[in-house]
Amino acid sequence: MQIVWNIEPVIIKILSFELRYYSLLFATGFIVAYLLFIKINESASTKIKYPRQQIDNLVIFIIIGAVAGARLGHCLFYDFAYYSKHIFEIFLPFSFDKNGNFIFTGYQGLASHGGAVGVFIVILIFCKKYKQNIVVLLDKICIVVPLAGGFIRLGNLMNSEIIGKPTNSDFGFIFQKIDHVARHPAQLYEAICYFIIFFILSAVYKKTTFADIKGKIFGLFLILVFSCRFLIEFVKENQSVFENNMILNMGQILSLPFLVIGFILFFYNQKKL
Repeated sequence: MQIVWNIEPVIIKILSFELRYYSLLFATGFIVAYLLFIKINESASTKIKYPRQQIDNLVIFIIIGAVAGARLGHCLFYDFAYYSKHIFEIFLPFSFDKNGNFIFTGYQGLASHGGAVGVFIVILIFCKKYKQNIVVLLDKICIVVPLAGGFIRLGNLMNSEIIGKPTNSDFGFIFQKIDHVARHPAQLYEAICYFIIFFILSAVYKKTTFADIKGKIFGLFLILVFSCRFLIEFVKENQSVFENNMILNMGQILSLPFLVIGFILFFYNQKKL
């Protein structure tokens, strides 16, 4: 039952530019989430609807916040020793080799927790700008966020990155670009969890009496997503060497505040819309 995984992550290469499966899946996740959010916004059960122009602007906000936050999160939490000495590489999607040749690198190294914070900040700015209730918006938009996360984790799978620990079971992925050891496909576990969470939140949203309570769906989203993330980290290889001596790795530590906020929102009896 072991699967030999040796997918070439680059679909096409033109000079120094590369189109990768990761980039394609990243973009697909955002597009699918965007289209479904429009459908949710236009559904008959939605009491508060956002103009289409506002949604389009919100998507731009979120893309910027997700990429910027994820990039900064990786550089600060996982590889600070390097990027503190190469500050410009944090912001530039290219570098130069020893001979001075231009190399398009893209933003290699993104942390989902940083992306979550970045998205929250830009949604806060958006709500201030358009005078919208941030909790109501988060309740709706969080339904489609797991879909985007699932596509991104599939991109990680195509890159043979964020791999799992060795497994002694008959099932496992052998990431030949890394080694010849059967491992947990942690990226696939996480992607499947996110897709399941999307269907759970979609079903909960249809329960009008529940969905009408501000913050409930967003709280449930935080609990489900970061509980899955916390547990799957136990079968993941650490992303940085410094984590090897820690009881909980960085991904688990960063998940705890989101879990606390999720439980507070879920169990706090807020007013109906």
